[in-house]
Amino acid sequence: MKIAIIGTGNVGGALAAKWAKAGHEINLGVQDTAVYKGRELLDNPNTKVYPVMEAVALSEVILIATPATVAVEVAKSLGGTSGKIIIDAMNIIMGRGPQGFKTTSEAILANTQTKDVVKCFNTTGFNNMVNPVYGEKAIDLFVAGDSEKGKSAAIQLAKDAGFAECYPIGGNDKFELMEQFAWFWINLAMFQGQGREIGFKLLKR
Repeated sequence: MKIAIIGTGNVGGALAAKWAKAGHEINLGVQDTAVYKGRELLDNPNTKVYPVMEAVALSEVILIATPATVAVEVAKSLGGTSGKIIIDAMNIIMGRGPQGFKTTSEAILANTQTKDVVKCFNTTGFNNMVNPVYGEKAIDLFVAGDSEKGKSAAIQLAKDAGFAECYPIGGNDKFELMEQFAWFWINLAMFQGQGREIGFKLLKR
């Protein structure tokens, strides 16, 4: 896949590295190509840097991993998004998010041309994107959204990043549940003293 990474910090950087090494074409989209986080990502294969609109134009999938507070501004900065898949990895934490929206995914939908918006890669820490393996098992991810092609892409990219499975949990009406699940992980890791080295695994019998 040709993937634009908008937000080259911890989450975006970890996924950019994983996907580049899995053979995907990575287009880092930044405001200033001379000064940005994640310059070391250019050492990975298949990775280039562009202004945001150009990175989006060159890509079929867009990952947004910026702070939730700038979700609207980022969505408006993407340029043409018709027919493109947007994967939203953001979360509104403690009320800090785009004004007038319950979730960042809703803000993206309201400010882009595409309807293929899904929420994924938001329910665990970036450390688990760097290494999703615990013992002999990899942890799982989850994805929500009405877009079937968006969910299919996210599921494939989750597996390419080393996660065992990525389970669809419903449509756009589950965006808020995904953010609540993220808050559940944050609460356990940060406020209940479990630490960041924890992850979720769906077990069946």
